[in-house]
Amino acid sequence: MHILPDLDDLEKRFPITDGLVVIGVHSAKFSNERDSKRLLSAIQRYNIKHPVVNDKTLSAWRNLGISCWPTLLMIGPTGELLAVFVGEGHRDELILFVEVALTYFKSLNKISKNDLPLQLECHLLATVDNKNLLFPSKLEIFQNEQGENLIIADTGNNRILIVDTKGNVQHVIGGSNPDFRDGDFENARFNAPQGVCILDTFIYVADNENHAIRKIDLIKKMVTTVVGTGIQGHDYIGGKIGKDQILSSPWDLAIYKYEYNKNIIPILLIAMAGTHQIWALFLEDTIWWKKREYKAGTCIAIVGSGKEENRNNLYPHTAGLAQPSGLTVNKERKIAFFADSESSAIRSIDLESGQVSVVCGANRNPVDLHDYGDSDGIKYAAKLQHPLGITWHSKDNAVYITDTYNHKIKKIDVTTQNCKTIYGDGKPNEKFSFDEPSGIAISSEKDLLYVADTNNHEVKVIDTKKENITTLSINISTIEMNNSSKNIYFFDTTVNEKGAELNISFNIIFFERDLKLNLDAPQRWTLNLPINNSGWIARARNGELSNPISIKIPEGKETQEVCVILDIIACKTTECVSKKLSVTYRIHQEAHACNIVTEQKQLIVK
Repeated sequence: MHILPDLDDLEKRFPITDGLVVIGVHSAKFSNERDSKRLLSAIQRYNIKHPVVNDKTLSAWRNLGISCWPTLLMIGPTGELLAVFVGEGHRDELILFVEVALTYFKSLNKISKNDLPLQLECHLLATVDNKNLLFPSKLEIFQNEQGENLIIADTGNNRILIVDTKGNVQHVIGGSNPDFRDGDFENARFNAPQGVCILDTFIYVADNENHAIRKIDLIKKMVTTVVGTGIQGHDYIGGKIGKDQILSSPWDLAIYKYEYNKNIIPILLIAMAGTHQIWALFLEDTIWWKKREYKAGTCIAIVGSGKEENRNNLYPHTAGLAQPSGLTVNKERKIAFFADSESSAIRSIDLESGQVSVVCGANRNPVDLHDYGDSDGIKYAAKLQHPLGITWHSKDNAVYITDTYNHKIKKIDVTTQNCKTIYGDGKPNEKFSFDEPSGIAISSEKDLLYVADTNNHEVKVIDTKKENITTLSINISTIEMNNSSKNIYFFDTTVNEKGAELNISFNIIFFERDLKLNLDAPQRWTLNLPINNSGWIARARNGELSNPISIKIPEGKETQEVCVILDIIACKTTECVSKKLSVTYRIHQEAHACNIVTEQKQLIVK
């Protein structure tokens, strides 16, 4: 997954018509990932724009001698192998090799300028009638004066929803298109948000693909960034304050209320999937393990060496984790439980000593990350497949988990370490089934489990007493729908400070499946250059949607904005509607950026 931003950058710098074709070969580790339907869901979820081959029998993997995910092969125009890159973090080398290879083969007249002769399926978003969610992931329940409410990370729509237990939406925070922007509920933007948790009147969000922790103030109705820069880092230690600290794919969050000298101090625990660690954000000045002092705002790795392993240990920094993706806290016992997805295990952290232990799943061998399955049992006898969601239930002395790739809900008695399937695969009846459930929360008062049924784009409600499952109908009010339907988009791009050419085109996708562009009607754009636009030259100030926008940008270092207004006409079977879209590009200029940048942006139109 972490290779995708590098590939996206390559595709922007070197478009297909320039001679670079990116083809993904999906060689699955887990049996669930071999299903082409599940692969298509992943392509849609991560907005992959290049062709992907499903190597479900691993024939390409074996024939090419691949031994590690990810591996990148650079192949010349006549099939010759030019370079091999193993692992992550090779963006600069990739850019250099591609640039040199294209220059060389163009000099030999071996590069064509053809586009792809096939229709990609990344645009076939699973927007289903009467469903207002798209790949929901994590959930959290909280109580206010009106009663219980549910926080939903509506990941595919890049927003956070707050709903009551009947599904009525109280707040829509963020927008459909991804971005990294603080502001009020309407103007703030997220990029594939995952974990959510609440402390008093603040909701904390693991803004996954922005590699940041965001804070939602329910009183001021504002979103701010508390940790992270918006760029993925590779720091395995941490220790910086707030937005100076880089992060890597935060996936879930939990609040631990630490007692020190009769004071209760909140600490935000972070499942940092990208570095295979658990981090902590100290919200107040704190003295914690080994009497170390931490200033408020300090964000630091507290568990995990950074090696992708299933290594349990008395010492927290010697333990090895494997993409921790779900997190919950037993406050009474001072234990954190986490879903360690790549080892297919549920594990625990003693929050007083730091000891990491197995609860169930995985293998005794700390480097064996392939021991997965679907079996109830005790400790290592239980087998899971890539679990993502977890929640603690004190009344049952148990954790409930989403065994994601087995499409099941399971219950683990933490005293006996017995793991048992309770819902899914025909339980309690054949009417309801799950498709990669990723998040789970429990209402202790009502004995209800809420499940983010990710690939079904729904939240399911399980009554644990009556043993029946219903679907929570998400009702967005007219006011909130109008606010989210203004079709205003913001993007950032970076070009060379010595001057550059920026080419922009748009792919329009309608949230309503039966709405399509009218090919016989004019679909037009109008370009507004920066107010201080000396030296900025546009090939045209207006044009058809089918014609890309091309801008010559002069030398400079200041960030400037260009605005594109799109006037489009879309039709259903019996009626047509006109829509106006506003797209603002913030253009940054840096020394090492590309001097020709091609941007194709997907606009989801409500």
